[in-house]
Amino acid sequence: MTQTKQGVVQNIAGPAVIAGGMYGAKMYDIVRVGQERLVGEIIRLDGDTAFVQVYEDTSGLTVGEPVETTGLPLSVELGPGMLNGIYDGIQRPLDKIREASGDFIARGIEVSSLDRTKRWAFTPGVQAGDTVTGSSILGTVPEFSFTHKILVPPEVQGRLRWVADAGEYTIDDTIAELEDGTKLRMAHYWPVRASRPVARKLDPSLPFLTGMRILDVLFPLVMGGAAAIPGPFGSGKTVTQQSVAKYGNADIVVYVGCGERGNEMTDVLVEFPELEDPKTGGPLMHRTILIANTSNMPVAAREASVYTGITLAEYFRDQGYSVSLMADSTSRWAEALREISSRLEEMPAEEGYPPYLGAKLAAFYERAGAVTTLAGENGAVSVIGAVSPAGGDMSEPVTQATLRITGAFWRLDAGLARRRHFPAINWNGSYSLFTPILDSWYRENVGQDFPELRQRISNILQQEASLQEVVQLVGPDALQDQERLVIEAGRMLRQDFLQQNGFDPVDASASMPKNYGLMKMMLKFYDEAEAALRNGATIDDIIQNPVIEKLSRARYVAEGEFMAYGEGVMDELDVTFKNAAKGVTA
Repeated sequence: MTQTKQGVVQNIAGPAVIAGGMYGAKMYDIVRVGQERLVGEIIRLDGDTAFVQVYEDTSGLTVGEPVETTGLPLSVELGPGMLNGIYDGIQRPLDKIREASGDFIARGIEVSSLDRTKRWAFTPGVQAGDTVTGSSILGTVPEFSFTHKILVPPEVQGRLRWVADAGEYTIDDTIAELEDGTKLRMAHYWPVRASRPVARKLDPSLPFLTGMRILDVLFPLVMGGAAAIPGPFGSGKTVTQQSVAKYGNADIVVYVGCGERGNEMTDVLVEFPELEDPKTGGPLMHRTILIANTSNMPVAAREASVYTGITLAEYFRDQGYSVSLMADSTSRWAEALREISSRLEEMPAEEGYPPYLGAKLAAFYERAGAVTTLAGENGAVSVIGAVSPAGGDMSEPVTQATLRITGAFWRLDAGLARRRHFPAINWNGSYSLFTPILDSWYRENVGQDFPELRQRISNILQQEASLQEVVQLVGPDALQDQERLVIEAGRMLRQDFLQQNGFDPVDASASMPKNYGLMKMMLKFYDEAEAALRNGATIDDIIQNPVIEKLSRARYVAEGEFMAYGEGVMDELDVTFKNAAKGVTA
């Protein structure tokens, strides 16, 4: 039993509390503050004085009240029962809190993170005499349509003296025992600020496919990579992350609503349980964990919520699964850091943020990655963080610090969002550093010429953007036919390739073979039209050709019918512009 140390409150400044007499306390210890036993964490020590950030509202707390340390860091309980769960920033289940205290979180409330009464059907995967190490798989438990693997805690290893038979057990029952007497349960605790150990990190080699053409084709993310989605208010950050969560090729989704407005978080909590999982046909929540920490919740819990989320993601990674973590948004998390820093009277840096902002962001994003676990499993955590720069100013500190860390930058454009262009990602302001890494995968699994086709599409879009500036100055009539063709091709790529209809069951998500087919059709149109212009056709003949309508409908063709449809359009493109060049009506 950990010996507790007790001190007294000396000063209170919002969520920051200074306690004296805390001899023996350690950094990042969890403490109970005041008569109501509010949850807090020690973030600085100076002799026997501890600076505590409290995860709950401190109004009513008075000087002289007791502060008691548990001797343990902020930890989460990892085991069966987390999927389909909705938690606050320190892994307290919101449904249990509501049962205990009503619609508002009562101060000092203590509820179990996992259901301690539910019995799980355990099937052992080891036997007495086997040697296990950290993250070894003791057995499996079915959870919805998901196979939950029961892990040995990372710091534990030894030889098994006894393993439970197949049967139903609660998470508190002992299911195995080591020869040194260590008892193992289905669940274990892990501190959120410490990354779970792995055998080694792997070089990225597989894409994290999102179902969005603009991302999967132009700005791909690797499995185990980190991406940032910056954008002003109303540009679609939350909607984009929800779409990636639904259609991405990760096994598990962890969604952290960090400091978002209550109405936005309400939309997420209402919509997510209603989303259908395209992989299983069941509810998407059956492989999702939501962490809801709204802007009116205590600021310190907002700062902790991203660590809670990444720790849950690492736990499923250690089972050999791929996990996607959505953090919405890291700007609100950085604002929590700024507020806590000012309460502690630390020297501010740019725009009032603490000087260690970049280091904190890096420590979070660098916990992403594809790894080989201590037990030899291969898993990955992919992190997609939304950034909310005030007024859309991409030069502000959080966006710039994130840019230096993440490998993919998906810039959202409020202008595109107002024109109902979804996803509202600006193709001229986004980039991915993972593109050359994935070229060999695209060549082997999609098409040998895929990288070249992608580069041609990027070039056309850039040329079209430059010509649009000319059009705005002198009008389209001043352009030559070749330049008008570039504008027409760019329009088709924007509206019929990069844009997707999130409400259409076919177009909401696109596979890579279909994307490849669309790319070939669009570029075939451009090449044939360009040849027709050289042979005497006019741009008006080309723009009015009926084949353009067939190209625009291609994205709505179901996967099973797309190959035949594409072959028909390609055959038509072979002859239609030759006729146009001869002055024949196609």
